[in-house]
Amino acid sequence: MSVSEWKGDGEAMCPQRLVLEHVTSRWGVLVLIQLLDRSYRFSELRRAIGRVSEKMLTQTLQTLERDGLVHRDAKPVIPPRVDYSLTELGREAAEQVRALAQWTARRMDDVLGARQAYDEAREIQSRAS
Repeated sequence: MSVSEWKGDGEAMCPQRLVLEHVTSRWGVLVLIQLLDRSYRFSELRRAIGRVSEKMLTQTLQTLERDGLVHRDAKPVIPPRVDYSLTELGREAAEQVRALAQWTARRMDDVLGARQAYDEAREIQSRAS
């Protein structure tokens, strides 16, 4: 698929690009990877992910649920109990995201080396001008 196929018309984004943004967003990635292990209650998921606001986690879960990636199971009990899990589609997306996260972890030394080389080259270039 080419980049031109991912461009939106004017202000509207193509549907694939929106889903890609949802799946690869800061919190979307973490939610998907965390839910690969098991289902979570909201508060458990928030603690497991860490440093995410209640509002942001709620928005992320709603977006992923709307895209068909997350299942919200509200139990009719007191106090209310809501569990979140991955759908089959969500599991497939989460496995892809986890593979990218694992690649990042494996190749981090190379990325850091590339950054250092870039920064050093820029520093030499700025001194020369």
